[in-house]
Amino acid sequence: MQKRVFQLSWKKENQIGRINKMSDDELIKKTLESAKTIAMVGVSSVKKEVSTNIRRRPSTIVMKYMQEFGYKVIPVNPFSVGEKVHGETIVGKLSDIKIPIDIVDIFRPSKEAPKIAKESVEIGAKVFWLQYGIQSDEAKKIVESKKIFYVSNKCIKQEYQKLFLKVSPVFPALKTN
Repeated sequence: MQKRVFQLSWKKENQIGRINKMSDDELIKKTLESAKTIAMVGVSSVKKEVSTNIRRRPSTIVMKYMQEFGYKVIPVNPFSVGEKVHGETIVGKLSDIKIPIDIVDIFRPSKEAPKIAKESVEIGAKVFWLQYGIQSDEAKKIVESKKIFYVSNKCIKQEYQKLFLKVSPVFPALKTN
């Protein structure tokens, strides 16, 4: 149902020509407003790290933050299947998730993005989001050919803070505007 609403609103705006006039911020804000479920690829588990260091991993920080603002975040990491992070059980791949996914958020190297993009298409994700420092023209072509919204080189947590809480990013050096 949510996917249908998202697609209809996007299609309606495109028909009247507004989608091309919307800024990146407006598109991202609409995306975050309509999304409820995030698959976070590359979330680390405690097993691989000393438990005090795991709290400092960007993926776990972002996961916890988005949970605090009402998103269901499902961690994806093939090396930690079955373990728990912030109350959620880690799955091995996107296709293991049995509920609809709005956003696939990636904390993996750019070279892995095309493979994850193909998996995102297969599960019917609406948004393909690459975190800071991650971008892939090949992944962009894959997802955009299936009308999946592509975001790269942006932190979902910091975009949420900027657009909804009106606060600057935690690390001003990372600010792109």
